[in-house]
Amino acid sequence: MFGSRKGGEAAGTAGRVIPLDPDRTLVRAAQADPARFDALYRKYLAQVYSFAYHELGDHHEAEDVTERTFLLALGGLPRFHEEAPADAGPEASTFRVWLFRIARNVVSNHRRTLRRRPTAPLEAAAAAAAPDDVERGVLARADATAAWASVARLPADRRRAVVLRFVDEMSTAEIAGVLGRSEGAVRVLLHRALRTVARDLGAEERGR
Repeated sequence: MFGSRKGGEAAGTAGRVIPLDPDRTLVRAAQADPARFDALYRKYLAQVYSFAYHELGDHHEAEDVTERTFLLALGGLPRFHEEAPADAGPEASTFRVWLFRIARNVVSNHRRTLRRRPTAPLEAAAAAAAPDDVERGVLARADATAAWASVARLPADRRRAVVLRFVDEMSTAEIAGVLGRSEGAVRVLLHRALRTVARDLGAEERGR
């Protein structure tokens, strides 16, 4: 665990300033008394379920994955500690990233158990958040159903990056921690994914 510094920051091993986990107080309380894990559960329930549903495209399967994720998180909480891998960005230490890593692994195991892939997990997704940057603008310019149908056809890592960015509103550093990639690699994934979506939507427009 990193030593505390003024302003809610900690010093990394190479002198790099690393933001402390915003859930640190809740995590420590739950580690001391598992009954207090409920606060973390309530805080992240909707986000984990949303991630699972967009991955699997089925409400019942998403509920099962969500329940399993939180059970594993509760069981592993005593061993959780903040870390900052040099290649995963300053937010790689957070509980949120750790939780979504568990969710990602549970989804992968669930798919292996079912021995199938989701057909169109994002077609029923809600529209992306209102655009406030260039990336969001790509998805906001066209019908949400068509956009998310295009996202559903992306390779797994690109699709996950888009869902984590636009549905769960994670930063590139957080996504890097969840996917086990560098921030640069995440930016490439998002760029290529959104370029593909834009191309698909453009082709659809021309075909109308």
